[in-house]
Amino acid sequence: MEKISEFTVRRLSNYYRILLDLEKRGTATVSSQRLADLGGITSAQVRKDLSYFGNFGTRGLGYSVSELKTAIMQILGLNAKWTMALFGAGSLGHALFFHQGFREDGFYFKHVFDVDPGKVGTKWLDVGIFHQRDAEDVLRRDPVSIAVVAIPPDAAQDVIDIAVRTGIRGILNFAPTQVSVPDGTWLRNVNLAVALESLSFYLSM
Repeated sequence: MEKISEFTVRRLSNYYRILLDLEKRGTATVSSQRLADLGGITSAQVRKDLSYFGNFGTRGLGYSVSELKTAIMQILGLNAKWTMALFGAGSLGHALFFHQGFREDGFYFKHVFDVDPGKVGTKWLDVGIFHQRDAEDVLRRDPVSIAVVAIPPDAAQDVIDIAVRTGIRGILNFAPTQVSVPDGTWLRNVNLAVALESLSFYLSM
């Protein structure tokens, strides 16, 4: 699996969403060219990406939408239930917690941590909000697979260290700062400001 690039995984995720939409529209089969057109890439890239994981489709007929969707769902691990801990119950954390798409894809928040005394001890739906200082004890007692970090940048490394110490191997970091994790831990940084700056660059051309 080391030969599978991050770009390939991202394209697989895009194919999955395209196939979901096609399935909802009642489309039974799709060609690599059609997938490529909808994904904004080439048909050769589609075939190459899928070839890493097996043989799909029939020459001249294309891919079964439902079968390919199911196969990609399994490749991406979306046939499993993934539990998550959210660090940060601010505006961003609130939006992430209540995003219905996470639950539809099998990602569920199990714990929420914050330092605001007005939030600690309350609940979002049926999930309690704990104080951040208690995070290590809570996560050792009731572990999760993924940590989602939506806190100020100066505290991000500390909570990521807590997550690592408690055995969490997947971290999604929204804090706009450089953080580090040891080998064997997968870190994905999401910097919304960088995405907006990229748009502003192209709009200014």
